Amino acid sequence: MQFTLADTVCSFYIHWPFCRSRCSYCPFIALACHEQYMQKYHDSLMLEIDAFADLYGKCIIPTLYIGGGTPSTWPDNLLLDMSGKIRSVFCTNRLDEVTIEVNPGTVRDNQLCMWRKCGINRLSIGVQYGDSNILAALNRLQTEEDVTQLLLHASKEFDNISVDIMLGLPGVDKNGWISFVQKVVSWPIKHISLYCLMVHEQTPLYYKVKRGDVKIPDEGLIADLYRWSIDFLGQHGFFQYEVSNFARPGYESQHNTVYWDRKPYKGFGLGACSFDGNSRFMNEKNLMRYMETVEQKKDPTTFSELLSADDIRLETIMLGLRRNKGICYNYLLKGLSLERRSILEEKVQYFCDSNLLLVEDGFVRLTPAGFVVEQEIIAELV
Repeated sequence: MQFTLADTVCSFYIHWPFCRSRCSYCPFIALACHEQYMQKYHDSLMLEIDAFADLYGKCIIPTLYIGGGTPSTWPDNLLLDMSGKIRSVFCTNRLDEVTIEVNPGTVRDNQLCMWRKCGINRLSIGVQYGDSNILAALNRLQTEEDVTQLLLHASKEFDNISVDIMLGLPGVDKNGWISFVQKVVSWPIKHISLYCLMVHEQTPLYYKVKRGDVKIPDEGLIADLYRWSIDFLGQHGFFQYEVSNFARPGYESQHNTVYWDRKPYKGFGLGACSFDGNSRFMNEKNLMRYMETVEQKKDPTTFSELLSADDIRLETIMLGLRRNKGICYNYLLKGLSLERRSILEEKVQYFCDSNLLLVEDGFVRLTPAGFVVEQEIIAELV
């Protein structure tokens, strides 16, 4: 199955898989101590981008996201080469948002200026938490001073800065979390992504938890702190627009909105995912096989899936309910038999009575309490 564009508009995601170190909770494709492959991988990326341009010509790019891994380890000359490639073979006149993920402790001051000059206008900083000892126990090698210095210098070059923070890390109690979030809202940032720690199988953290070497905070405490965080961030101008995302007005992530609106996006690089409106695709996850495949001018896609009508309905409901505007109630009921419609209406009413859902102006949306258990609610509704 081949990626196919019905329109010429397509957002891009570019994956840079290299990291200085791999966090013990990370389930993603992130390669530590592989610096010797950076040039070769970069060359393969350029070949994959060229191949896409040969097929689709001057594709219009509204958003570009450079993710990882740790893209702030991308050598300057190679990143500039990638930026030049994108702008030479695609249409970037409507490229409004270009984001790069960075980790504290991996950014030089002169990089910030270089990134801005090559068109990057949004930083996504992986802070996670403010205590260096807590992070070191998870093999995340950054200090509080790294964060302070990065924010100080980045705010001189960039207006649009987002930070990732993570709730539920081992060793973080209620007072520690509240104190940290109180500090975060004082930073020169416009966007906050708040994630709850997930213990993924096959990660080092998973085995430590399984052996009893590490204790994860109580789920009830995490739920309470999540609700507190929603209220506190809102009081300080960061309004929740998605289950994990908070922004000052006008600074919502345009690229992530592409995903939530189910619009087409093309992913380049190791393990990168793509969506053309009807099908999903994933690239080769093995570094050597990915580079070899692209060098041989072959398609690096190793997985593809044509979505059924039921798949599309499920995705639309799931992605809609994760956002604060919710989903059209009529869409939720569309195509159902009278019996299934009646059952669904009863469930919606039950969740409304439980203060987990709200029906307003023809839309169904989660309440702050509902966001805490959104997966369970979505499972019931679909």
